[in-house]
Amino acid sequence: MTQELIDLRTSIIEGRYDDALAIVDELEAMSKKEILRKIKSFLIRLLVHMIKNQVEQRLTNSWAASISNSLVEIQDLNLKDNKTSYYLNPDDWEPMLNPALEQAIRQASAEVMGGKLTPVKLGSMVDKPQLILTAKTMILLTYQYSADALMSAVDEYLAQLPGGKQWREGE
Repeated sequence: MTQELIDLRTSIIEGRYDDALAIVDELEAMSKKEILRKIKSFLIRLLVHMIKNQVEQRLTNSWAASISNSLVEIQDLNLKDNKTSYYLNPDDWEPMLNPALEQAIRQASAEVMGGKLTPVKLGSMVDKPQLILTAKTMILLTYQYSADALMSAVDEYLAQLPGGKQWREGE
């Protein structure tokens, strides 16, 4: 990125504004790609804990905290600086969800049931359509609630997951 900034400065100084605008476009694309990469990372983390919840039929404080934190980070990263638009709109998640789920299954296999399952075995055990639906529902919360209200909304949703009632009641 440093080279792009040097080139941008040079283009402006030399009056090559078309070149400068092309560099600005390139920098914007690089920035968006990095933000989307970070969003995907938090999406995978969210899915790993949802897989653990689905397979083990329980919810721990650690998993709930990780799910909540992932959604807060997704909400924060996804909202553009203008605070009125998003990098990913609600209908834009589909192409990202399936590849992220496959990565999450691989990661979760090291944790679910003490790491005894291979990614292939774990993949055959999870209800992928249900995980995708649950992930979409939780992601929609990031559009429906303010940053201040999101945690409470996520807690309400987590209480509906397997083991969620026991988690909520501290059992």
